[in-house]
Amino acid sequence: MLSKDLLQDLLERTQENKNKAEGFTPLPLEILNWKSSPDSWSILECLEHLNRYGDYYIPEIEKRIASSHQRPAENFKSGWLGNYFAKTMLPQKKLNKMKTFKSMDPVGSKLNMDTVKKFLNQQQAILNLLDKSKEVDLTKTKTGISISKWIKLRLGDTFRVVIYHNQRHMAQAERVLKEAGRLSAV
Repeated sequence: MLSKDLLQDLLERTQENKNKAEGFTPLPLEILNWKSSPDSWSILECLEHLNRYGDYYIPEIEKRIASSHQRPAENFKSGWLGNYFAKTMLPQKKLNKMKTFKSMDPVGSKLNMDTVKKFLNQQQAILNLLDKSKEVDLTKTKTGISISKWIKLRLGDTFRVVIYHNQRHMAQAERVLKEAGRLSAV
């Protein structure tokens, strides 16, 4: 795949995630914190979960881009593990549930509009990093991952995992909003 095509796709996906989150800003906290059941997530919990991953990945990506001596390459080649992780993160019609790590589980957190603001700031940071990544090789530049310090992914794959994961939970947040809207209309 051409590196520029991958970056353009990821840029569009991130901008879409950002736009959707901006749509949450006028909503009252009552709706943003609404849950269909005690073990499901609210809109703010979906965003907080993503913020926690962003707290790891944004500095990691930034550091790896800054320290990379790999010149940009025309093509990006996904690694088998990175491609697997990325594909499992893509939103599906029937969402395949995944267990989240305890440290990344936002259930029980006291959340407010700062959660949305932080998510929006993180999306802008990702857009900036996508732009900076044009200066390095997306295949040869490697990043650590949040679940193991021994596993490294190609930068292009790391971006795919993070951005697809964001898309997945933005779709979840939109479903929660639809459910909350149906109940408030009753």
